[in-house]
Amino acid sequence: MPTLPPEPAPRSALASHQHRQTAESFGSNAERYDRARPRYPQALVDRIVAAGPGPDVLDVGCGTGIVARQFEAVGSRVLGVDVDARMADLARRRGLDVEVASFEAWDPAGRKFDAVVSGQTWHWVDPVAGAAKAARTLRPGGLLALFWNAGQPVPEVAEAFAEVYRRAMPDSLAARQWTVSAADGYAALCAKAADGIREVGAFADPEQWRFDWEQAYTRDEWLDQLPTQGAFTRLPRAGLEEVLSGVGAAIDAAGGSFTMRYATLAVTARRTDSP
Repeated sequence: MPTLPPEPAPRSALASHQHRQTAESFGSNAERYDRARPRYPQALVDRIVAAGPGPDVLDVGCGTGIVARQFEAVGSRVLGVDVDARMADLARRRGLDVEVASFEAWDPAGRKFDAVVSGQTWHWVDPVAGAAKAARTLRPGGLLALFWNAGQPVPEVAEAFAEVYRRAMPDSLAARQWTVSAADGYAALCAKAADGIREVGAFADPEQWRFDWEQAYTRDEWLDQLPTQGAFTRLPRAGLEEVLSGVGAAIDAAGGSFTMRYATLAVTARRTDSP
């Protein structure tokens, strides 16, 4: 049977999981984050629950509890772990049990789970150390499920938004957003996560799932969500106001609303050997 490697040291300084300032910036307005961020397809939640051997779920990078509440709604018992005390505090006020730590440093204290899930977060976790920690906390047959929402508006709206970003933030990642499909960009995160899972050697070969769906946004709804995105959480106030003004004008020009086409991409793997 494969054995778990020791906790690996962090990798390249360029790896996303080492960009802690960005990773820890989302709690700057936890209430807005909880209110505005999109949820996940019910079909994804149902499939994860059906694939796990029981109801105990660990939510890695739980934030304000968006994912956790979706799992609790179908009868799961959820423990959250998040690095940001501000996000964790709001999640607790929503009724979730949360422990504050980075997942790599978190101590499971002998507790075991039927599923370890992570929504829109695993790219902030070392892919090998995270998979090894998940393997230590999963019961045999338990499921590791990592997933991201990849959103892309229709081309004319995407180009109007991109023009705002190029003008206000010319050297930013946002200015290059949607030059390739969002799903292709997130597929790279899925591939990196799958490689980390394989390296640990305690899981069956990872599977990839995809769920396509759409959500309509009014001008106010999108401007509420925009500051919660990583490209904007650390933007100076004047720069953010310029972006919001430009994006708002673009939505007005599109008729006051637009449709975001989402692909929720998931990497899943089943724990194969006894911890």
